[in-house]
Amino acid sequence: MKRNAEFEFSAGLRWTHWLRAIAIAVLTVTGFYLTYVFIVPEASDEPILFLNAKFRMWHEIAGFLLIAVTLFKLYLFLIDKVSMKERIAFLDFISPKVWIQQIKYYLFMGEHPHLKGVYNPLQFIAYVGLYAMVFVISLTGLILYVHMYQGGGIGLFLYDFMRPIEAMMGGLAMVREIHHIVMWGILIFLPIHIYMAIFNSIMGKEGSMDAIISGYKFTKHDSKH
Repeated sequence: MKRNAEFEFSAGLRWTHWLRAIAIAVLTVTGFYLTYVFIVPEASDEPILFLNAKFRMWHEIAGFLLIAVTLFKLYLFLIDKVSMKERIAFLDFISPKVWIQQIKYYLFMGEHPHLKGVYNPLQFIAYVGLYAMVFVISLTGLILYVHMYQGGGIGLFLYDFMRPIEAMMGGLAMVREIHHIVMWGILIFLPIHIYMAIFNSIMGKEGSMDAIISGYKFTKHDSKH
């Protein structure tokens, strides 16, 4: 049995993955601070200790980074030739046979199924759920943003578009609540994602975790001597 290097993830996909991870980490820390202030600067007569404003600034920078990365990732998924393997994974997702084989594999009752794409059915539906949550948290984040910066720039540009959506969601308080709930959904997804990535890497022995860094995994091929 020998292993051959197989190109799996494009540079664009790998960059979007890690930039999204950084953005989510910054958004989580700054978001917790904006909700529950856990650092208070020492009192001073000088108007220089705008710690809340600094946390809000980094929260907004990371938020727009997440939106930009997600839009670019959507473009790659729909258009990029290298990302064809991602699109083909939909065929595995709608295959009952692959679903059964994949579940048996996770229960240590069978071998990993042969996949047409890069994601197994559970991975595919998990990523769809993640991007749905990213969309909602980005949308609610923009609604909250325009209420802070409707005086000019992108805040003014988006203001008239966001207000009807805000009303459909039940008002600003409900938008904020949805924003927080979806954040917890993403935070629940992350440790499960990391655990399953490690699980598949150890069980499959194909360097699947290396692929998100180098782009290559190592597939098994029978060799005849």
